[in-house]
Amino acid sequence: MEQQATSVIVATQTALSQASALAVQYSFSILGAVILMILGWTLAGLVSRWAYEGISRVKGIDETLARFFTNVLRYALLILVFVTVLGQFGVQTASIIATLGAAGLAVGLALQGTLQNIAAGIMLLVLRPFRVGEYIETGSITGMVTEIGLFATEMKTGDGLYRLAPNSTLWNTPITNYSREPLRKFDVTFGVAATQDLELVLNTLLDVAKFEPRVEKQPEPQVFVNSLGGTITITLQYWAKTAQWATTSRDMLRRTKKTFDEKGITIV
Repeated sequence: MEQQATSVIVATQTALSQASALAVQYSFSILGAVILMILGWTLAGLVSRWAYEGISRVKGIDETLARFFTNVLRYALLILVFVTVLGQFGVQTASIIATLGAAGLAVGLALQGTLQNIAAGIMLLVLRPFRVGEYIETGSITGMVTEIGLFATEMKTGDGLYRLAPNSTLWNTPITNYSREPLRKFDVTFGVAATQDLELVLNTLLDVAKFEPRVEKQPEPQVFVNSLGGTITITLQYWAKTAQWATTSRDMLRRTKKTFDEKGITIV
């Protein structure tokens, strides 16, 4: 009986000794893991902040793109810290990395269309074929750009409608930007009877263009005959600032008609 009691005491002491050793061992591991996580979290925040400041200084880099790159960097660092912390407890990090890679591949395949939009959004933000406030046309999509996101671009049509276009659609089709260039050409074609004084018509059109202050002096306005016959087709060609192009073209048409009436020129 006494021998059994002694055995129990010895086993208890051994168990307590082993538990104490494990507690000391894992307490240091837990303490190291906590310190590592705090340092890693702080370092990830600092590095992402420095990266954001550096990327923001690069000319032509959009705010959305700068934040996207810095967020990707921050989360990559946090994942690295998490894997390192698990290694503190003896976990095989190689298998974790392989699992994360497989999971990333599966997510990438599942979100293939979304990733295409993100990739296209990055290219649009880097190459800048259009900016916020510019009026564009691409395929069947036309409107003024109001916001460029990583997934889609928001636009407002000329009649005030909201339009959302996936970035992959915009990236894979030719884009016409009506607002990018400072000057824009306008061609207006008239038909007059063959009996009209041709020189009078040509000079009248040139005078209308030259006396309009919004018409650019360089390149100079031009007027030329397109075709002859029962009706003479004449084209007036001039340049105006892009921001004033629409109003200038409408006013020029009205002024031309008024001047033709005053000089007895009939449009057919």
